[in-house]
Amino acid sequence: MSLRFYDTARAEVRPFEPLEAGRVSLYYCGATVQGMPHVGHVRSAIVFDQLTRWLEANGLRVTVVRNVTDIDDKILEKSRASFGEAATTDPTVVADEPWWALAYRFEQEFDRAYSALGVRPPTYEPRATGHIPEMHALIERLIGRGHAYPAPDGSGDVYFDVRSWPPYGSLTHQELDDMQAAPDADPRGKRDPRDFALWKGSKDTDPETASWASPWGAGRPGWHLECSSMVTKYLGAQFDIHGGGLDLRFPHHENEMAQSQAAGHAFARFWMHNGMVTYRGEKMSKSIGNTVGPQEMIDAAGARVVRYYLGQAHYRSVLDYRETSLQEAAAAVSRIDGFIAKASARVGAPARVEVRAGDLPAAFVAAMDDDLNVPQALAVLHTTVRSANTALAAGEDDVVSAALAAVVAMTGVLGLDDAGAPVAAADAAEERALDALVAERIAERAEARAARDWARADAIRDALTRAGITIEDSSHGADWSLADR
Repeated sequence: MSLRFYDTARAEVRPFEPLEAGRVSLYYCGATVQGMPHVGHVRSAIVFDQLTRWLEANGLRVTVVRNVTDIDDKILEKSRASFGEAATTDPTVVADEPWWALAYRFEQEFDRAYSALGVRPPTYEPRATGHIPEMHALIERLIGRGHAYPAPDGSGDVYFDVRSWPPYGSLTHQELDDMQAAPDADPRGKRDPRDFALWKGSKDTDPETASWASPWGAGRPGWHLECSSMVTKYLGAQFDIHGGGLDLRFPHHENEMAQSQAAGHAFARFWMHNGMVTYRGEKMSKSIGNTVGPQEMIDAAGARVVRYYLGQAHYRSVLDYRETSLQEAAAAVSRIDGFIAKASARVGAPARVEVRAGDLPAAFVAAMDDDLNVPQALAVLHTTVRSANTALAAGEDDVVSAALAAVVAMTGVLGLDDAGAPVAAADAAEERALDALVAERIAERAEARAARDWARADAIRDALTRAGITIEDSSHGADWSLADR
């Protein structure tokens, strides 16, 4: 096995060998379900879906955990807003909606977006609110080891003592005194402004349903504590890969790593982070109105094109969205799907089987093994399509059959097939009917050509062109395709 991935903690690409032979444990941060999914959420999910698929293609069994943060300051704030004037001005707000109902409603929106774009469900998807006892146990362990303390004012807050843990800052390669203060809890009881909340005492503005009893007073968990508690429950004290968006490196992942290791857990062996999605080179922001949601993209171009677009760049790079981005992705997908349709009509559709790396082109395998280099892998895919189209025109069916199998396998590894097949099952009958009608017209054209009735042959071709049908003549006869493929 020659897998190599970039490890954020070591700031280098290094060989990957799983902790347990034949098995990989992967945790990546899911959504804080306080609003509709945005493209950054979806890009991250696609990246780690691609990673999972590639690990499985290498014969590894992957346990994937993606959490849901269903209790959070922003969730409570949005719920409170639903009981005021904002309920009539914000289209995403449902009037008088409890925080837990709001969180579940948006969790379902995320599930719909993931499913539409071919992101397979994780092995486990724990919610933060279902793991309060594990969080209490972790806090008690940190207090017992001298790395956490309750606020002295009796507020119920519990903080992690960052100065008690010398490696703090090692994930993001920062010195403690250069870091910003932790903004996640009231600073009145902190020993250091950078100490972050493990447990947040209840406030008068919090609903009773958002509070749990604890040894330190009623309250709710801090964001960073949630992930540490869930990942160790499902994957153990040490696991293979922790992933998430680049924006989570600090403070979330830095704090997660510190509190977990301070508790005596070896924690993640690799940290992998995907880059952000920008708009014309700028960070997407609701305040300046330059956000584009995944559903908006799907409505404009279809799920298969959106999956291609969001998954086409190297996962660590910035993906910049522009007005032409989906058009370019659609053209690339059209070339792939056009070949699949024509080749399947010629040699028969290949059976969809479990893909193994050994069945794929060597250059594709080398690219994916090298830190999941999807751009290079796509280059191999498109090169295969181009050469296979040449073989189609030349009537080299054996070459076409092998290329078709390779193309379908590569699109499967990249998750394109699960984001919408080239011809949806619901459209199969229409496709067969259209094929029969076009084939009849092509046969009439062939008769006209055989009789050297060029005017009639051209008229048939022109009629098909006006109907959006492209005819391609080759040594074995004529093939057709939809002009927008």
